[in-house]
Amino acid sequence: MTPDQMRDAPLLELFRLEAEEQVNVLNAGLLVLERDPTDAGQLEACMRAAHSLKGAARIVGLDDGVNVAHVMEDLLVAGQTGLLRIQPDHIDALLQGSDALLRIGQAGLSSAQQAQLTEQVNSVVARLQALFGAAVPSLAQAPQPAVSKPVAPAVEPEAQVADELSETAQDASHEPATDARGRVLRVSAERLDHLLDMSGKSLVEFQRIKPLSESLARLKRLHATTKRSLDALREATLASSLDVQAQALLSESRGLLSECQQMLLQHVEAFDEFAWQGGQRTQALYDAALTSRMRPFADVLSGQARLVRDLGRSLGKQVRLDIEGESTQVDRDVLERLESPLTHLLRNAVDHGIESPEQRINAGKAAEGMISLRARHHAGMLVLELRDDGGGVDLEQLKESIHARKLSTAETIAQLSEEELLAFLFLPGFSMRDKVTEVSGRGVGLDAVMHEIRQLRGSVRMQQNNGQGSLFVIEVPLTLSVVRSLVIEIGSEAYAIPLAHIEYMLRLEQEQIVQLEGRQHFWHENRHVGLIAASQLLQKSAGRVEQDGIPVVLINDREMLYGLTVERFIGERTLVVMPLDPRLGKVRDVSAGALLDDGTPVLILDIEDLCSSIGKLLGSGNLQRVDSRDKQAGGRARKRVLVVDDSLTVRELERKLLLSRGYEVAVAVDGMDGWNVLRAESFDLLITDIDMPRMDGIELVSLVRRDSRMQSLPVMVVSYKDREEDRQRGLDAGADYYLAKASFHDEALLDAVQVLIGDAQE
Repeated sequence: MTPDQMRDAPLLELFRLEAEEQVNVLNAGLLVLERDPTDAGQLEACMRAAHSLKGAARIVGLDDGVNVAHVMEDLLVAGQTGLLRIQPDHIDALLQGSDALLRIGQAGLSSAQQAQLTEQVNSVVARLQALFGAAVPSLAQAPQPAVSKPVAPAVEPEAQVADELSETAQDASHEPATDARGRVLRVSAERLDHLLDMSGKSLVEFQRIKPLSESLARLKRLHATTKRSLDALREATLASSLDVQAQALLSESRGLLSECQQMLLQHVEAFDEFAWQGGQRTQALYDAALTSRMRPFADVLSGQARLVRDLGRSLGKQVRLDIEGESTQVDRDVLERLESPLTHLLRNAVDHGIESPEQRINAGKAAEGMISLRARHHAGMLVLELRDDGGGVDLEQLKESIHARKLSTAETIAQLSEEELLAFLFLPGFSMRDKVTEVSGRGVGLDAVMHEIRQLRGSVRMQQNNGQGSLFVIEVPLTLSVVRSLVIEIGSEAYAIPLAHIEYMLRLEQEQIVQLEGRQHFWHENRHVGLIAASQLLQKSAGRVEQDGIPVVLINDREMLYGLTVERFIGERTLVVMPLDPRLGKVRDVSAGALLDDGTPVLILDIEDLCSSIGKLLGSGNLQRVDSRDKQAGGRARKRVLVVDDSLTVRELERKLLLSRGYEVAVAVDGMDGWNVLRAESFDLLITDIDMPRMDGIELVSLVRRDSRMQSLPVMVVSYKDREEDRQRGLDAGADYYLAKASFHDEALLDAVQVLIGDAQE
């Protein structure tokens, strides 16, 4: 290019756009031709794409582009006319040519980069000419037409070039020129985001008109009541001796009230019509702004089929990518952030999943492996299913890798389910490859996928069928601009949790909560789930909890499940996401803000950050009780009892007996656990066994009596040892009551508790 042409950025930008469009056509068509070299439609499409690029490069003055496109066109025309049959070597060379054309359209190359590009172009042209000459020697000897320089027009060169480029593109696609309604305008992402933000705020602000409409309806009813009262007053005064002036004033008041009633009715009707029309229009405006951000899923697939094909060839495998749902609409930001995890999964499928042609044939499969990618909408989410028909995951090899990396013991690994084993593949740094290659072995694939998907407020799960292949299912929101959330109350303030991270919602009765090793748990679907007070996580003062059970939200983080106790479920809402002011920096446990329908601000919680905070809180051991000092209807606190016993059966029996009498009960699994619980919380009674691991009951009672805060705590020992010396030993340690389990029965325990601390409530 000449210096003048180098400075002509608008023309180069036009060529770059043209090159991106036509190279996509070339790549897609060439991959089809590799499977079916006789596909006339794809041969025609690829030839016209190369022809269009040759014309565009000639107009802009890119000689390298003209040379590459010209020899590509010759080879494709030979394929069309039957002079040669397109082979994989031809496809490789043509794909290299399309890559070179894409690079030629880049602006701002340094001298060294330009020299490197020219060398690449010459190499590609030489390879294409060699392949063409080997297949069609007679035509290869024919003189090639010289590339002529375009004659620069005297008036408006950019407009003429733009028209010619546009005509070239239309000629390549065999489509008529679209009318004005189909034109595409380039708008900056910042302006589009601002438009969506303003339309979202307008929608939320317009919702505030609803309370005003309800107030007008109440005013209308009040006005009607006032008129009826005035009419009744007039009827009551007809028989009375009111003077003429009072009668006139009463009649005038009735007339004015009737006139006000007519005006009010008209205004209410007009306001209702305005509210309905305005609501429809603000919703339509927001929907239109949101739709303008939506792009077909195919936009993220550009180059993926080529990636699968090239990677497969480099590994000596035959692989094809089949795509379904390319027109599925997704938010632009979501698409951009999906590209990296999709690339990881596709590379993983080619490298780890698909076998070599020999292995596939021996297994009774086709030599060519198949990777299918399906995109669809479901319940406001984008669901991606990536499946391969490869060998699946060798679970025995996976177990060996887990053991070799000392991630678990051999005994534990042997008991893990398939789902639990597959979860190890998503751990940071985990890989089943012993050697690092250019493709894999560093352990950053599936971990990076999990991280990126969770950043999108989505989820990913894996299934496999040994010998038949693997399936990855990804669910992400269709847009990051709005989020379906559960709005809850924590510390008397509203917060939102994205529904994608919520496993379950429930209400717990106090009897369902048990305490193990200093932590509160409950059973959910045969799993122990730890309870954490959301108010403690967010450093808020706990508010009043609803009387009909403790509201709990189960959130998931990888394979961990946590139960967050909140004060109230406000309800499910679709929230317009409003980013926080960047001057605030990263706010712990919070991702963004939003407004409820009534204008109330709400913070959207960052679940990944929240789970990290939960881990730190659990590590500190300073957990607050989620049901501490629960109040009954009369406002009196129930007395609390700590049961310490290493026998699960005994613990549960004593706990249920005490609960049946209205006491609040916590349990500990041994003396050490009981001592930790006693130091963290306050109790009205301690019931302990004697023979326990780590710390026995005698040691526990001795520690209690030496602690100044617990010297007055009543202590009952319940033990199988019923000899007099054992009884005396317990009483000497400081116990107030000794009950032998051999003579233990329900009433004996409850009577003893009654003697020591009285009724459950006072």
